[in-house]
Amino acid sequence: MANTTEAVDQGLQGLPAWAQKLAQRYYTRTVSTFVVYGAVRDLQPVTRDDGKVEYGNLKAFLASELFGGRDHVVYYDRSSGIRASAPETQQDLTRTLSGYDALYGTDYAKVMPRDPGRALQILENYLRMRVSDGKSLALIIDFAETIAPAGDMSHLSAEDRFTLATLVKWSSDPQFLQGDLSIVLLVENLADVSPRLSRNPYVANIEISLPTETERLDFVSWKLEGTKLADVSDVPVQALAKMTAGLSRLNLDRLLTEALEAGLRITTDTLKDKKKEIIQAEMHGLLEFIEPKFSLDTVAGHGKAKHLLRQAASALKKGRIEVMPMGYLVSGPVGTGKTFMVTCFAGEIGIPCVKFLNFRSQWQGVTEANLEKIFNLLKALWPVAVMIDEADAFLGNRDSSGDSGTSSRIFAAIASFMGNTEFRGKIVWFLLTCRPDLLPIDLKRQGRAEEHLALFYPQTDAERDELFKAMQKKTHVPVDVPSFAALTQGQLLSGADIEAVLVRAKFRALAEGRESASKEDVEAVLQDFVPPSYPLEVELQNLVAVQECTSKALLPEAFQKLDRDYVTRRVRELKVLMAER
Repeated sequence: MANTTEAVDQGLQGLPAWAQKLAQRYYTRTVSTFVVYGAVRDLQPVTRDDGKVEYGNLKAFLASELFGGRDHVVYYDRSSGIRASAPETQQDLTRTLSGYDALYGTDYAKVMPRDPGRALQILENYLRMRVSDGKSLALIIDFAETIAPAGDMSHLSAEDRFTLATLVKWSSDPQFLQGDLSIVLLVENLADVSPRLSRNPYVANIEISLPTETERLDFVSWKLEGTKLADVSDVPVQALAKMTAGLSRLNLDRLLTEALEAGLRITTDTLKDKKKEIIQAEMHGLLEFIEPKFSLDTVAGHGKAKHLLRQAASALKKGRIEVMPMGYLVSGPVGTGKTFMVTCFAGEIGIPCVKFLNFRSQWQGVTEANLEKIFNLLKALWPVAVMIDEADAFLGNRDSSGDSGTSSRIFAAIASFMGNTEFRGKIVWFLLTCRPDLLPIDLKRQGRAEEHLALFYPQTDAERDELFKAMQKKTHVPVDVPSFAALTQGQLLSGADIEAVLVRAKFRALAEGRESASKEDVEAVLQDFVPPSYPLEVELQNLVAVQECTSKALLPEAFQKLDRDYVTRRVRELKVLMAER
């Protein structure tokens, strides 16, 4: 038995990890049905008869590499119907259907049905006959979500219920389990296929991940075989493989084909733009890909928080991912620059930053599928910073109801993914909110958002002047103001308020026929400017940020001295005053 296992392991060497896992599960003889999901539309390496490697679609890989020794390999999907991978199998299938026609008075040998109801009946008869003859077979069903879709049984059509029942029956059929038969269902998102299949103990779920850096390097080398890289790219091949994290081989093929045939030279900038374009198109508006333009040097104020993030950036650059927090909770009043600081942190390290957009859908099963697609990308894109703005409202909680449990399942999936220590230092989470008290404990505990940073409005004249100069650079208003703090006389202004003042000063100058604003314009605007005033809200946002901060050193001196009991009591009072429950 040991020798057999060793022989099997040796035979699997050279196959992708997911293919090895599928083969190993098959050899246990406890599973004959597999749901293969993930990057099923990507190209896979196929070895030709002469020993050279080329790249083809997944079905070609399965037929030649994984099931190359089988007597018969058959394909089925709703669009193309039943097809054989080889002429010999097609002839055998036609002969079998001729006998079926003679017995039941049909005409399937000439025109095979494409609808699942009749096609699966034909396939079952064929599989049983050939398994009884001692033949080895593989049936590959593509677009499995179209014949066994996710959803409540009561909402499925009669045909879908019949198909699902057939596939579930096949998975535990003793004849199929004992015979040399593999049934492979292909689907992009596991959430799209019925859980009666994906959660069935007789069905194995096999994920195909996006290619690793080594796999991308192999593909680039194959694609550019016979071509001098310097003729089409300014980026070295090793860097090209590294910078294309998150792209499939199909995406890479498109990128390299444009360079080879259309003469579009690959540079660092064009590569970043193309990568952003491709990923956002693949995600269908589920994620926003942010390419950071600034480092933490650009952030005004928040010196202690910046120092902490710089230490984390240094650890990442050294590859010491084991010391990184799983994630950060960044809180503080509106307008304190939480979003800007996170993007600058990503820029400090030189890693991509993605922002969650609305992945929820009104259609059953679509939200789960969207989230699965996002997770698959994040696993391939690392290292990556993931930003969730207004996290308290965006993520919901475990007790959400009214949508058949979708929200609570989504919350549980996100919490589980965030807490997976396998991704420590690879996927860095940033939960941004001005009301961290509304964020469920499940997400902000240790093991998920471990470090809690608190950002506040400028507390000293030096911080106000520094923020003013930063906003001058952003708005391109180079006004010589010796001391902005003296002009405002300690007035509490956020970065957004200061930006509004400078834009108004610029507008005032333009209205009077001048191209650039002056000190007098800034002074005039400040005398007239009345910032929005929400004293209770701002006080509450300050105090809950103080409550959540996990480091006293990050708090301004005025907040460090506050008694914790006073903070808790005052927060309760403010919520009552604001009629919160």
